Amino acid sequence: MSHAPTAAPPAPPAGSPTLRFDVIAGLTAAAVVLPKAMAYATVAGLPVAVGLYTALIPMVIYALLGTSRVLSVSSTTTLAILAGTELALVVPDGDPAKLLTAAATLSALVGVMLMLAAALRLGFVANFISTPVLTGFKAGIGLVILLDQVPKLLGLHITKQGFFQDLISVVQHVPDASMLTALVALATLVVLIGMEKLWPHSPAPLVAVGGGIAASWLIGLQAMGVSIVGQIPQGFPSLTLPDVSLLAQLVPGAAGIALMSFTETIAAGRAFARNDEPRVNANRELIATGAANLGGAFLGAMPAGGGTSQTAVARSAGAQSQKASLVTAGAALATMLLLAPMLGLLPNATLAAVVIVYSVGLIQPKEFIAIRKIRNMEFRWACAAMLGVLLFGTLNGILVAIIISLLGLASQTARPHVHVLGRKPGTDVLRPLSAEHPEDERFEGLMVVRPEGRIFFLNANVIADRLNELMAEHKPRVVVLDMSRVPDIEYSALQMLADGDKRVAERGITLWLAGLNPDALTMVQHAGLAERLGRERMFFNAQTAIERYVAQNKKPA
Repeated sequence: MSHAPTAAPPAPPAGSPTLRFDVIAGLTAAAVVLPKAMAYATVAGLPVAVGLYTALIPMVIYALLGTSRVLSVSSTTTLAILAGTELALVVPDGDPAKLLTAAATLSALVGVMLMLAAALRLGFVANFISTPVLTGFKAGIGLVILLDQVPKLLGLHITKQGFFQDLISVVQHVPDASMLTALVALATLVVLIGMEKLWPHSPAPLVAVGGGIAASWLIGLQAMGVSIVGQIPQGFPSLTLPDVSLLAQLVPGAAGIALMSFTETIAAGRAFARNDEPRVNANRELIATGAANLGGAFLGAMPAGGGTSQTAVARSAGAQSQKASLVTAGAALATMLLLAPMLGLLPNATLAAVVIVYSVGLIQPKEFIAIRKIRNMEFRWACAAMLGVLLFGTLNGILVAIIISLLGLASQTARPHVHVLGRKPGTDVLRPLSAEHPEDERFEGLMVVRPEGRIFFLNANVIADRLNELMAEHKPRVVVLDMSRVPDIEYSALQMLADGDKRVAERGITLWLAGLNPDALTMVQHAGLAERLGRERMFFNAQTAIERYVAQNKKPA
């Protein structure tokens, strides 16, 4: 379950030792993170041991290089499903050895891409997916994960063909469900949900996994038809070399996973940073997460990133530094060295229940409602992003999400606000004319217009059309363009402005410019437009232009 950032516990008194806080927090986080990491490995179609490897190497590397004091880096729900989708395309026969090699290659590619992005200072790319679109994308991911795990809860086997076909197939096969497997899953769900309700951030996954292993050992669930994890390699992970022949196939998917890894890492890091802690550095995070993925690849880890829920557990347990993550990684190593045979008894239904409980939080109906209350357009973006995942798959869903975000940005910048201004009586305040302020002053023959935002090729024609409409409505002799809200003017838009000056002059209208920002003023000067307008048609601000107009048109006494 994805937890919203909670209020961080107060920092310990200055000068007090923090190691005790970090050790407790690290062990507490391990009780939650390790079972979830194993569950996420199954989401990706990989052995559960890969989840433990991902909670070891990437976590240690990030702890040494990252800028967040408490961010916990290992596998996450989103990255697991994305990795699983990509691996299924590259290794359709599901051969375990090929899957491990492909996973290592994918993690290495993700790491290299993140580090290359750091070298190019592309930290801003994390903002390419808007919040409403990310909400829809994660909801789609959540639905895909839930449907993917339902057959494991019921002991069913279906051929995957796509979300909606799989949904129909699951419904058709429900009569074939294993009652005992369903009971194991139900008991796990009761433990997980009950403990989360009564004791938030508790080691519920550890209790559920421990209970599943105990039941499997005492009752002999495998002999009764309940699927179990099976043998898990004991000991330190062996060296795994990426397969160069797979690079071309994995590059598109790795790019999407790298983007989501960085987006999740930055979001979680910023969400849990206290005011007294250093600010999370986006480009440094690219280096840290890139190195974590690259290092993890050679020791069998799957793609990793910062996780919100696991960081919430560490922070709420009192984590003060990355020493907590090192303790969690140490617990993962101890588990691999000592507990691997025991983990092999774990029922797959128990793991599926853990995945469902900690993935359902990706689906946030309240966020959809909140978005819709503010603006329908963003709500439609969120819904489109969700449907993009369900219809086109998780990896293509990233592309859909980015395209929707960019189209949304383009639609906003292509239709900037263009206001006709009036002056508040008795003041120098200029504000858009509105029915709320009918008393605002207007000046016969003068129209003050204020466009807002950068003017460039995408919106220049829209602004020109709007100005023509306003001139036709107000019939001014002088039009003052208040450019105080325009940070810059692009070349083609500037050419259009110069041509517009000539055209309105032919209609007997004079164009004045006011309030040019430094960058916009430089462009106007370089284009020669400032020389043509002269000082008599360029003003420091719109108020000065109004005063000049009033003085020029003042009737003699």
